[in-house]
Amino acid sequence: MDNKEFPANALFIGNYHLLMGFDEMEKKLTYQEALNWIQGNLKFGIKPGLDRMSWMLKELGNPQENINGIHVVGTNGKGSTVHYLQTIFSQAGYEVGTFTSPYIVDFRERIAINGNMIRQEDLMVLVQLVSPVVKRLPLETSLEPATEFEIITLMMFLYFGKLHPVDLVIVEAGLGGLYDSTNVFKAQAVICTSIGLDHQNILGTDYIQIAQQKVGVLKNKVPFIFNENRTEVEKVFCKQAEQTQSPIYQLGKEFSIVNYDNSFDFIYGKTRINDIQLAMKGQHQYFNAALSIMTCLLLQEKFPQVTQNIIKQALGHSRWIGRIEFIRDNLIIDGAHNKESITVLIDFLKKEYPTKKIHILFAAIDTKPIETMLSLLEQFNDLTVTSFEHPNAICLESYPEKYERVADFKDWLPKWEAAEPNDLFVITGSLYFIAQVRKTLLQSQTINRNK
Repeated sequence: MDNKEFPANALFIGNYHLLMGFDEMEKKLTYQEALNWIQGNLKFGIKPGLDRMSWMLKELGNPQENINGIHVVGTNGKGSTVHYLQTIFSQAGYEVGTFTSPYIVDFRERIAINGNMIRQEDLMVLVQLVSPVVKRLPLETSLEPATEFEIITLMMFLYFGKLHPVDLVIVEAGLGGLYDSTNVFKAQAVICTSIGLDHQNILGTDYIQIAQQKVGVLKNKVPFIFNENRTEVEKVFCKQAEQTQSPIYQLGKEFSIVNYDNSFDFIYGKTRINDIQLAMKGQHQYFNAALSIMTCLLLQEKFPQVTQNIIKQALGHSRWIGRIEFIRDNLIIDGAHNKESITVLIDFLKKEYPTKKIHILFAAIDTKPIETMLSLLEQFNDLTVTSFEHPNAICLESYPEKYERVADFKDWLPKWEAAEPNDLFVITGSLYFIAQVRKTLLQSQTINRNK
């Protein structure tokens, strides 16, 4: 994601005129007003269920029925997998829309085309189109008001389904799958990147219940590509796939990879792609990339321009901000936000930097298994906790007393400036947290360059 805007599009303006009429163009909100209206719905929290989405989409002509999409679910790895797919299909010459969350730098990252975020003007138009429907929802039905995520999802489907049609839309589920607001379209393929114990108050207390939620997006005869080796989860996946008559492609069975230190080989039947090198760090990314490759091969008949050479080239320079990202030579930010992703981060640090002295700064939101995450990070000895600006951020006083605390993460950052050659600084715990840290670090970098 380079945070460039997608250029203006005549088709978008024409479709807008058809929906709204020319007179409405003079009444548009400002961008900040539009953004404030969207985020003002955060107060309605998280409300799983599809009734609100179904009603609003129907009022807008069911634009979700017009898209060709890939649905990506899972506990960890969704964002990276979406980005791999987007890069591959874009480099093959297709116009690719993506829907992701949360954003790292700019809100508009969540709806993008070929890696370029939606224009401010287009987002303003979308708000003007959906806001009357959103306002009517609780007035004309017995349903509760729409949540912020439902509104953004509604905007995405309207954008890609009617106002700016694209060749392919890659949709990242928000929470779970079965009752997630993205689960209102039939995908060309469904990918499940992983199953972890996250959002247990909503999705269920064990792997079986969470797996049932994730695989709940699977529709009739849609291919299902996944990476899972827990027997109980496999049974859930296979049972649902049998009910929907969906072919399954499991990493390690129907297709596989051979790992090397800096590359891997992909194998599917007689197809073998050798020496695939990734720009993104960590061997866990091999699994995400493998799922993406398998999906591309399955869709190759519909998208024949996706060749093996393009796949290799795209994966070789596909990067996703906030995922083991080096902001400085000795400073990493990573959005690990649950037990499984923290474990992946630790494995990476121990494998790649076994002799480094690791310094951790941690902050998280209150829906996460904080004590478990912190206990895993304790092995690095230098572990500091902090807080940040977010409605669900854990306040400093709520952390266990045994951890060193810093009231403002900006007061911790100068530590890396006085670092020894063997020091490595890692900031993690929440994508929301590292987004704020990243912005601060990049702003300070710009200021220093301009001095």
